[in-house]
Amino acid sequence: MKVGVFAVLFAQRPFEEALDYIKETGCGAVEIGAGGYPGDSHCQPAALLADEAARQRFTQAVAGRGLEISALSCHGNPLHPDRAIAQAHDSAFRDTVRLAQAIGVDTVVTFSGCPGDSDTAQKPNWVTCPWPTDFAEILDWQWREKVTPYWQEAGAFAREHGVKVAIELHPGFVAYHTDSFWRLREAGGDNIGVNFDPSHLFWQGMDPLVCVRELGDAIFHVHAKDTWLDQPNIRRNGVLDTRPYTDEKARSWIFRTVGYGHGPEFWRGLVSELRLAGYDGSISIEHEDSLMSVNEGFSKAVGFLRDTVITEQAGEAWWV
Repeated sequence: MKVGVFAVLFAQRPFEEALDYIKETGCGAVEIGAGGYPGDSHCQPAALLADEAARQRFTQAVAGRGLEISALSCHGNPLHPDRAIAQAHDSAFRDTVRLAQAIGVDTVVTFSGCPGDSDTAQKPNWVTCPWPTDFAEILDWQWREKVTPYWQEAGAFAREHGVKVAIELHPGFVAYHTDSFWRLREAGGDNIGVNFDPSHLFWQGMDPLVCVRELGDAIFHVHAKDTWLDQPNIRRNGVLDTRPYTDEKARSWIFRTVGYGHGPEFWRGLVSELRLAGYDGSISIEHEDSLMSVNEGFSKAVGFLRDTVITEQAGEAWWV
């Protein structure tokens, strides 16, 4: 395994400058944003697909620094009821898959998406309970009319291009926990897997270690991000929290840099479970910690992961 980073953290820096900084910190892999919500400041798939020389410069910028690309990421909502948004995110996904094939990257990370509640909807509708029965009816319609048809075709498209799709399980989208993922995979096929991010599981009350054991070889990519659970606020208001992420004192939970929500014991356990599941890819640091700057959070995360789960033996890194 390698410590990596989701390079959109450094979207304001020129690509090669960002890569130099990432290399200097001791990372061995980069996950690169290619559209959708992460943006495409470092990677514009359509332009790279049209220019072989540009593709070669792009890949050499990474390989020449001794780094590898763990995934191209285009998190988006191709099921959005706003047709323009859905089409833009679907196009970003397909161009990213094509580019991944062209440059030899085997994994694309995205979201499952979330439709509205009808063909006339304007906004997504994330269903979280079966009653009143309107909600159960909406959920059935979403999967029957939107989710299953889309992912049957999109999964086949990615398979034809030799690319695996790692779905980040994220509340707000139809695949957000283990059961909903298995339902998505049944529709899309076995080249649909998971981008495993424990931060989105913690606050739902899930145990990421149990989830790794269940998901097994369906884990295609991993994010390193933590969550602080504010127990007094949870006891007052539960975990379904719509306050702004910047209202840290009042929120039931906030995203934190690795090690600031759960300590070394958890992260060692996570690496152990990933190894048992056969995962040997990168652990890609994602920073959404509102209490730390990007540089501080990133450097602390790299140090924590290296000091906590890597032991240097005879000049090689061995995960424990």
